[in-house]
Amino acid sequence: MRRLLAIFVACSALAVLAIQYTPQIPTQKPDLRSPRSGISEIRAYQTPRLSKAMADAGTRLGAPTYIRIFKEEKTLELWLKSEAGPYQLFRSYPICNHSGALGPKLKEGDRQSPEGFYRVDKAALNPNSSYHLSFNLGFPNRYDRAQRRTGSYLMVHGDCVSVGCYAMTDPMIEEIYVTVEAALKGGQAFVPVHAFPFRPTEARMAKASGHRWESYWQSLAPAYHSFASSHQPPAISVQDGRYVVTP
Repeated sequence: MRRLLAIFVACSALAVLAIQYTPQIPTQKPDLRSPRSGISEIRAYQTPRLSKAMADAGTRLGAPTYIRIFKEEKTLELWLKSEAGPYQLFRSYPICNHSGALGPKLKEGDRQSPEGFYRVDKAALNPNSSYHLSFNLGFPNRYDRAQRRTGSYLMVHGDCVSVGCYAMTDPMIEEIYVTVEAALKGGQAFVPVHAFPFRPTEARMAKASGHRWESYWQSLAPAYHSFASSHQPPAISVQDGRYVVTP
């Protein structure tokens, strides 16, 4: 009887310890690197997969493409023109890394990822990037230059390191890059990339009241709302050093 009581007490003590201490099971690291090398191999792998997924979604590889970036939630959205007409969200990708705080890039070396409206054309594509694949956002654009902002080589690329770029990991940049490349080869003059600090909803803009960049963020918001209402990317121009959004 005493032996049974001793076993019971010992088991109870172990149970209490088990409750107090739960070992941490290490989480599996995300697959940041791609086993594929060379743009030909990447196209051969990604093209049939993307083509099928896009056909299932009512669009096609090579359709006009539009990209939105949201810094705060670390998300890149890939929108494609559907067969029915309006653009539709094809995939939403988590941004593995970007640098700096909320707010635009101001000068070379500030390690700030840009916010604003950019264009990616064929010359911006780099299939031989040190970060697997990349495309240049075109910073500084006309607006940035009017504000005397400086910087160079601001990219969307693979891997997960950033000193001002948007790093997507290798597998994700393959899908994004091949889609952008196909759209440009299909006749789209440039793929618009609109980089927002956050989704400028009424509630989120209210939280930004008094912030240093409140007025700048207000100048970006019309493009977000225009697309939300029409699912057609608005035309962006710069007049008198300010963004002008035309639905």
